[in-house]
Amino acid sequence: MTELDFTGRIALVVGGSSGIGNGIAQAFRARGAEVHVWGTRARAEDYAGGEGSDLAGLHYAQLDVADGDAIDRCRPPFARLDILVLAQGIVIYRRGEFKPESFRRVVEVNLNSVMACSVRFHDMLASARGSLIIVSSTAAFHATRGNPAYNASKTGAYGLTRTLAEAWAGDGIRVNGIAPGLVDTKLTKVTTGHPERLAAALERIPLGRLGTPADMAGVALFLASPLAGYVVGQTIVVDGGLTL
Repeated sequence: MTELDFTGRIALVVGGSSGIGNGIAQAFRARGAEVHVWGTRARAEDYAGGEGSDLAGLHYAQLDVADGDAIDRCRPPFARLDILVLAQGIVIYRRGEFKPESFRRVVEVNLNSVMACSVRFHDMLASARGSLIIVSSTAAFHATRGNPAYNASKTGAYGLTRTLAEAWAGDGIRVNGIAPGLVDTKLTKVTTGHPERLAAALERIPLGRLGTPADMAGVALFLASPLAGYVVGQTIVVDGGLTL
């Protein structure tokens, strides 16, 4: 469909080096966009052979979004930006997020950096009448007993999506979000890599399977396209029915 042709568009996917972000980045690239990604490793080659990492055809740069000053100082190699996808995220298991320093780090990456990146590229997106997509989580809609920071940060990202959407619609920026359910990435190996936990999780998903980065990418393509031209401030839950 021509509505999903992004030829001539420029996209930045923060957290696009692996997992959901990488799936979204490659989906935009496959449909003609020039796609830039930010990750934490020094070079794209450092992801070679990594599960869920395909940087072929993408423009890679290292940037630690936990460093707000680094976001402010960054000088991107593009003069305009049509699509910004914020897919950065970390989680700390084994009740590590109950430690104050760990709680703060998770919130810094999963929430504070989302705001920092949004503000950093506001003017570019406004000039292009572009699209901002924030990846939160279905954790925004239920408790996650062992991960208070992840839950709080993703709940915050969900609320931020609505607020920025209202604040910036008049600037020509459409802000929307995606709330993934259980997606098979390196962050979820604590569940997907454990047969008993995986079986229990699949029992709770009506579609009977895990989500994939490609499932999330399809929604991102829609939200950035003219097909979603009147969609503002919405977070689309993509979870196979998990939260039903």
